[in-house]
Amino acid sequence: MSLQQKAADWEGAGASLQSILFKMGNETYGLPIEAIKEIIKPLPLTRFPKSPPYVEGIIDLRGSILPIINLRRLFGLDPIPLTDDSRFIDIHLEGMQVGIVVDAVSEVVRIRAGEIEPAPAIIAGIDGKYLSGIARVDSRLILLLDLEATFSPLQNAKPAQT
Repeated sequence: MSLQQKAADWEGAGASLQSILFKMGNETYGLPIEAIKEIIKPLPLTRFPKSPPYVEGIIDLRGSILPIINLRRLFGLDPIPLTDDSRFIDIHLEGMQVGIVVDAVSEVVRIRAGEIEPAPAIIAGIDGKYLSGIARVDSRLILLLDLEATFSPLQNAKPAQT
């Protein structure tokens, strides 16, 4: 069921979606809070050869190996160096645990169903398949990431050939 269908179902019940908001450049993105295990300051990365360009490397997170994906690179945006505001977000999906690098994490918000609209096919150069919707919260537009569409293709990714 798409986010828009869920939102339509929620609207009658007055339900909402709790999201963690993060920044990439000037844009604000939202992730469903139930998929987030934790948010951490960047740790030293172990890089490995022949990985896709969007894979920054892996970290040891309290005994678990966590691959770190750079969303900027995955979405075809220019990468930037890590700053004091940069964060790794530990995401748990069915059958997959992955970390993403974001420019900054800003807040947790509750988004009402009526504030979510379908995502156009192409937004600012990012393929719309990565978005589950767009929320209008106060005077801001929040791009809601579709975690399944974004990360399920990575589960079957093959290393780059040289």
